[in-house]
Amino acid sequence: MLKINPEVALALANHQPVVALESTIISHGMPYPDNVKTALEVEALIRQYGVVPATIGIIDGDMIVGMSPEEIELFGKRLGIVKVSRRDLPVVVAQKLWGATTVASTMIIAEMAKIEVFVTGGIGGVHRNAGSTFDISADLQELSNTAVTVVCAGAKAILDLALTLEYLETFGVLVLGYQSDEFAAFYTRSSHLKVDYRVDSPKEIASIIKTKRDLKLKGGILISNPILAEYAMEETEIMKVIDDALIEMKANHIKGKDVTPYLLAKVKALTSGDSLVANIALIKHNASLGAQIALALSQEK
Repeated sequence: MLKINPEVALALANHQPVVALESTIISHGMPYPDNVKTALEVEALIRQYGVVPATIGIIDGDMIVGMSPEEIELFGKRLGIVKVSRRDLPVVVAQKLWGATTVASTMIIAEMAKIEVFVTGGIGGVHRNAGSTFDISADLQELSNTAVTVVCAGAKAILDLALTLEYLETFGVLVLGYQSDEFAAFYTRSSHLKVDYRVDSPKEIASIIKTKRDLKLKGGILISNPILAEYAMEETEIMKVIDDALIEMKANHIKGKDVTPYLLAKVKALTSGDSLVANIALIKHNASLGAQIALALSQEK
């Protein structure tokens, strides 16, 4: 059921650095052809550091670790790909479906393949009004259980970021701010919320990952990597857009796993595409940091 690309398998066998990448961003996060173009550019960026990229997705029930460019192209064009979190994995694999991995399922499959560093855009979290809806992403529970370090631009700005951090604290998930004392807010550099600790170099992060592993502590580490200033959106503007999108979502009775794709598409439309530019920029920025962390971690072993 687990099919590891030969290049990825060789790198892992030789203790060379590998970075995992999700596939939901290809099938649900961006329109074609931006999705495929971005995915391939992110892989190329990681390779510039001498690190092997491993895009993870499910094709005909096989969990692919290291999708080929041809598979990524097919993924980007195909309609009806299932969005796969932990609960969906057994069904999608058993029924031999195509599945796009979220943060949670990418972490699970990366751990199966023994990949310790994973790059994404933003994690899921506690949704606004979760006190009445109980809408909380499975990504947060996965971070408390699965030993993979996740590099992101914070949680998606459509969420309740303060409650997301509270939830992570409750379950003992370490949140590190890369060259920042504050939790990143996806489209903007700061949520005005403090992270647990600030770290200023990939080597420092690698040392913490190795120490956590040596202490045999379960769960992952979350690295908050703020979007570069030149791509950050104006905070008041993006918050107004998100509020408007949330009102429309409620009016259209959008719920469950459809919420995030709906809101991201609506935000893109309301910002005339500016949010997509920011989204692509932050993913590439995260990929650069993730590659440097994986490289430093390979030197720690």
